[in-house]
Amino acid sequence: MLYGPGGGSAQPPLPPIRHQRPSAAIQNMYIISAGDALATTLSALYGKLLVVMGVAFPMAEVISTYIPPSFYEGFYLYLYIGSMVFLLYMYAALLRDRSRSAADTTVVAKSDTSSSQSESESCSSRTERSTTTTTHMPPHLAGKRLSLGFALTSRTHHYGSFYLRMGAVAFGIGSMIYSGLEFGQYWELERNTNCHNVLLALTPATRMAFIFIQMYFIFLNNEMKVYKHKIVARFGLMHMVGTNLSVWLNVLVQETKHEILTFYDPENKTIGISHRLAFQKAFASLATEVPPSHPAAAHLRVPRGLKGPHHIFECRRTNIMGSLVQDASPFLFPCTIEYSLICAAILYVMWKNISKYPSKNVAEAIAKARLLEGLAYKKSPHLYSVDCARAHKGLFFGILVLVLTIISLILFFVLISRKEYATLAVVEVNVCELALYAMTTFASLAGMVCVRNLKYDGNRNLELDNILLVGAQTGMFIYGTFTIIGGHFTIEKNTILILITALSSLVQTTCQTMFILDASRRSAKTPEQLRKKPGREIVTFLLVTNLAMWAINTLEKSRAESHPVQLHFYGLWAWTIITHVSMPLAIFYRFHSTVCLCEIWKRAYKMKPAYM
Repeated sequence: MLYGPGGGSAQPPLPPIRHQRPSAAIQNMYIISAGDALATTLSALYGKLLVVMGVAFPMAEVISTYIPPSFYEGFYLYLYIGSMVFLLYMYAALLRDRSRSAADTTVVAKSDTSSSQSESESCSSRTERSTTTTTHMPPHLAGKRLSLGFALTSRTHHYGSFYLRMGAVAFGIGSMIYSGLEFGQYWELERNTNCHNVLLALTPATRMAFIFIQMYFIFLNNEMKVYKHKIVARFGLMHMVGTNLSVWLNVLVQETKHEILTFYDPENKTIGISHRLAFQKAFASLATEVPPSHPAAAHLRVPRGLKGPHHIFECRRTNIMGSLVQDASPFLFPCTIEYSLICAAILYVMWKNISKYPSKNVAEAIAKARLLEGLAYKKSPHLYSVDCARAHKGLFFGILVLVLTIISLILFFVLISRKEYATLAVVEVNVCELALYAMTTFASLAGMVCVRNLKYDGNRNLELDNILLVGAQTGMFIYGTFTIIGGHFTIEKNTILILITALSSLVQTTCQTMFILDASRRSAKTPEQLRKKPGREIVTFLLVTNLAMWAINTLEKSRAESHPVQLHFYGLWAWTIITHVSMPLAIFYRFHSTVCLCEIWKRAYKMKPAYM
């Protein structure tokens, strides 16, 4: 353990302060009162109620034919406006606190300005500052950090790396575009009809404002440490968690409904669904045509009334803007889901850690003690150097795999559009996926062997990254498991490859997750390891190949019609629901794996003091 000048021995009354394991004296300062516990429980129940309502409202509209379109839009307006009011309240509290300590703020602002001049990446260093440092200053010395009326304390909580928050910004932009296109649909709806509802314009516009404000909040506020407004913060953060999960579920239900309706036949008011077909016939068409008089027609048709899906389809996906939304939604709606997932996880970790912070006076006492101990300087963590040693082989081999994957996807979309080459298209893309999964599985196993001698830090706070990685992996498991079941019961000469590919996908995600969870806690401990950088080539290779697998999931697997075998085995409704539930999570798993691998690439091969 390394300390700054004038270490723990300079102040005899205080025990040695360690970054990874706070002393017992400091741990005892975290006291949760009965009122805090009650507020935490009530806010959790409130968040659960919001999520349940977020499931019930869109599902009820789809299931019942007697519910008018968009009857629940007021609920989402309440969610969006409530979240924005909470954020504005906290910003107002911040401004009020700043005005009371303008003199001290000016002093620290000058110090921050002088230190930031030596930073090569100013935006990155601002966001990394609160994540990597153990500096803890009094609330009135918070400087220019956006703490929203919250104070620095004796422990650092990791609320997302710079790369994760950059991903949140990217997905937030896609989500805003999606909401903007939905807003544009309103102006093409026919007036004097039930479809012309002002809420259809107001809700997407409000959602755009909410996404932007929350995106700004998530990007700049890497840590929130409450020393006042605790009750408001608990309910406000849980309200925002419920809002993000409700948006996720609503978009999921709506896009699943609209993809099913693209197969809808308005003449017969039925949807043709095939339960099981031979492999070759599966590619001839996406639905089996059965004469109405045939006995099997009762099994192959899902009757829907005129007030059901056809009415909703006319309201939402018509004319120019509606067609544009229909074409762009397969690429944009996963952005909304992934953005909501990132924000919900970050806000949940913030909410969970509210009660762990000490009072304002205790925080000031700890910060002053550390200032005396010489542990308050922050310049070293902000100096970034990009060392690409021991990474070029993995980089260029990964680029080669990425290029071949893109070529394979182009061939797939060209061949799948022609009926006579549809079988070849599926075989070609499955061979590409199988080769990719095999290479990355062996790379993950080899990486675990290479990094086994690096120092393992079991106390490193990676709660947020672990939640996102393991949670998103669920999507890979769901998709792979249903594909295996469908492949097993339709085994023919050409479907065995689909079964093997799905099994390989499960093995690959398991091995890669194990490698990431282990390597993210390791770092070099000797100069020899610092020079050789064991496993860095493999980390670089996995980083690039996960981008390739992200492209496959985004462009090819996210569309239900791209997998005729599964579509005809499960039927239109079931397979579309499976795809829309699992694929956004699978896409996010590949993205977040890349984020975690970037962190490993940057941190594991540097020797730094504990406070960095």
